[in-house]
Amino acid sequence: MMDDKQLLERITLDRQVMVGKPVIKGTRLTVEYILNLLAHGATTEEIIKEYDGLTQADIQACLLFATRSLENTAFMPLVAEMA
Repeated sequence: MMDDKQLLERITLDRQVMVGKPVIKGTRLTVEYILNLLAHGATTEEIIKEYDGLTQADIQACLLFATRSLENTAFMPLVAEMA
């Protein structure tokens, strides 16, 4: 099992690749794209099967990166609650 540091090293940011969005190292797959696939019901196994060379650790790295990115973020409701 990889520790957080090892997982996060799988994510890179480079202005020359995908306009600087975080991507899985060695690919053009953005963290955002992988999270969107998961959010819409794709399983980890389906994603790995679809993209050669992608691993379970890459998916975990995307989730960890997103978690860390949101740690110190304050949120405002997107929709006003009904009273």
